[in-house]
Amino acid sequence: MKIEYLGHSCFKLTESTGTSVVCDPYSDEVGYAMPEVTADAVTVSHKHYDHDASVNVKGNPVVIDKESSYDLPGVEINSVKSFHDEFRGKKRGENVIFKFRMDGIDVCHLGDLGEACSTELIENILPVNVLLIPVGGTYTIDAEMAKEYVDRIMPDIVIPMHYRTKDCKLDIDKVDEFINLFDSDCVEECDCNFTELSRSDLSGETKIILLRKS
Repeated sequence: MKIEYLGHSCFKLTESTGTSVVCDPYSDEVGYAMPEVTADAVTVSHKHYDHDASVNVKGNPVVIDKESSYDLPGVEINSVKSFHDEFRGKKRGENVIFKFRMDGIDVCHLGDLGEACSTELIENILPVNVLLIPVGGTYTIDAEMAKEYVDRIMPDIVIPMHYRTKDCKLDIDKVDEFINLFDSDCVEECDCNFTELSRSDLSGETKIILLRKS
């Protein structure tokens, strides 16, 4: 499978036969425009402009924006309800976590998760091979809370998202705050915006992959 980072919290996941899903497409209000992309489906974790711009995705995709199970050719999609803040949604509402199974790999996109790590939530989202996790704080979990999620989920691959970049207008932290919590030998900084994975790439030891926005 192929994972492409399109900026902010947006990824395109493509299964080996070509079926694709875009997660949390954003509007240019974040400070930069989303690249042109097509997909068979779009998942939306919550109804905020930086996660719910499905109009930016071409190909007449199916839009999945609530708790549900959905099957595409070669792709199984499931979801888990969570909260956008530490007050059980009273401040920013609910957040949908999406799980994808592609080519025998379990990928989890945490959306704008804002609640503290709990045993119940962890049990609901396991197993996870690839974890797409927000790390910027302010509107989501911060670097230290993200580290706790990583330590408890123990995925093979972690790809951070929702952090401040050069053109980002949001008041969130840079990715360095998160990366610096790990030993340098388990962090891989890529010069490109994608990675391709198969079951053989899952070593059982957690690796952080930092993808560059396209």
